[in-house]
Amino acid sequence: MESRTITSEPTYKAARKIAPAIERHFKHFHSLAADNPAELGLTPDIQTIETLIDLAFWASLRREEGYSPKFTLAFLPPESAGQPLLFGHKIKLAPNILTKFASAVQQPGIHLGVCLEDGELYVWGTTLAIPAYCFVLEVIEPGLLVIKHRRVDGFGKFVNIAILKGDEIKVVDENGSTLSDCPNILTSMLDFTLPSSWNDPVNVLVQLAASMQAHKRGGILLVVPSGSDDWLESIIQPISYPVSPAFSGLTDLMIHQGIEKYHTPWQEKLRRAVDTIGGLTSIDGATVINDKHELLAFGAKIGRSSKSTRVEEIVVTEPVVGCSTRVIHPAQNGGTRHLSAAQFVFDQKDAIALVASQDGRFTVFAWSPVVNMVHAHQIDILLL
Repeated sequence: MESRTITSEPTYKAARKIAPAIERHFKHFHSLAADNPAELGLTPDIQTIETLIDLAFWASLRREEGYSPKFTLAFLPPESAGQPLLFGHKIKLAPNILTKFASAVQQPGIHLGVCLEDGELYVWGTTLAIPAYCFVLEVIEPGLLVIKHRRVDGFGKFVNIAILKGDEIKVVDENGSTLSDCPNILTSMLDFTLPSSWNDPVNVLVQLAASMQAHKRGGILLVVPSGSDDWLESIIQPISYPVSPAFSGLTDLMIHQGIEKYHTPWQEKLRRAVDTIGGLTSIDGATVINDKHELLAFGAKIGRSSKSTRVEEIVVTEPVVGCSTRVIHPAQNGGTRHLSAAQFVFDQKDAIALVASQDGRFTVFAWSPVVNMVHAHQIDILLL
């Protein structure tokens, strides 16, 4: 397919600001994957990226029959899309076209396929399958866009590269996972790792975080060490809803994953198991699992351990380029959930706490031996 340069000028200024960084990201990771057998997506150039962002942004501000559009664009030719749904002819990409098609492709996993031909961008159909490192742009709400790509192993939460909200731009920090005390969940969500790590087993905590975020009711998930009951010292007794014996449905799936993790039936079972636990976090109180992913309790009330003192300071970071580290009182970081989660990790330094807020914020609390205090990792930018 012969293509020439796009000549139209975008009018959304943030598109021009962010495009060079997005192009560098895709070129860098495509070069790393040159010897990887997995099929890779195309690398869009700066002008293509600018135009895609510009058209998607203006489309997001339109309304169709009273509804704001939500849709996902994938930049790839039809032959790279598995078994796509092809339109009878290509349709020139424009805001009114995106607004019109949005209602048909707003379900998760459905992408509008976009290609470049003779210097113009066209919608050629829809697809459920896209290659690794395929440029994906999702419209979440009016003026809120996320640029992301699929993981190499093809399963789980997509990797976010940048967020655009009006004139605000947030670029995910590719070096965020190099911190010596970075939790595994953050490392997995960033996914900026060496090729040897691209096909590591699914990180269940990432899927649980996405499930907690999806129900939009807020919640706390505590992950405690297996083989120890010390965490009970930081829980008000009696626990409202203990689980006895511990529920091991998620654990059993992970033990027997093997080659099955690449098959749809296993992935569906995992999604259901994850959503079962994720749904419990919407109930008032904390849901507790151990590091083997066994469910121990839900609706648990966190209280300060009698062996501990009150947490007075936490360090807060966000995996965003240019974001500074802050040391604050935990009450400044959020409401009751955030304060109780910080206290729990302060008391139980070998545990972590995942906190979802109703306003969309998501924080992972972990003890940092580097700074000797609770570290609050604000990762909602990775979950959109």
